[in-house]
Amino acid sequence: MDEVVRRYHLSFRREAKFHGEYAKGPIEGAEQLLLKPGTFMNRSGQAIGAVCQFFKLPPSQVLVIHDELDLPAGQMKFKTGGGHGGHNGLRDIHAHLGKPDYHRLRIGIGHPGNAKQVADYVLKNPGSDDRIAIDRAIEVALDALPLILRGDFARATNQINGHKP
Repeated sequence: MDEVVRRYHLSFRREAKFHGEYAKGPIEGAEQLLLKPGTFMNRSGQAIGAVCQFFKLPPSQVLVIHDELDLPAGQMKFKTGGGHGGHNGLRDIHAHLGKPDYHRLRIGIGHPGNAKQVADYVLKNPGSDDRIAIDRAIEVALDALPLILRGDFARATNQINGHKP
């Protein structure tokens, strides 16, 4: 989200009723709202739900971007709808939106190889090779953002899912 804000010359501001920071402004010719939840990951639905309720946004107008342990660093997957796959943040978003009909961009961060190491792994900075792969994926995702905003989900999916780290 920081890179979207930077690319489109917006700025975040803290808003307690949204449980995080938000930015609002023109992106690709239309007013967009960006949110960085300030909640713990497993409560991110609280922030997204508050924004959607306030602005009367249906789930179909929501794009959730999150890291993904089950993808190698820098690999991405874009899709609309589906289950939460055991991801507690997505589970909370489902609960607050009432349905899973939102768009998702999963950006791979890799897996430490041992389930007992996951908590520490996700809280530390990635290694230099992983950081490079993740940064490149973010650039590819930013380049696909206009397609997503125009509703050209097939081309966005091809561009994002076709990216190889």
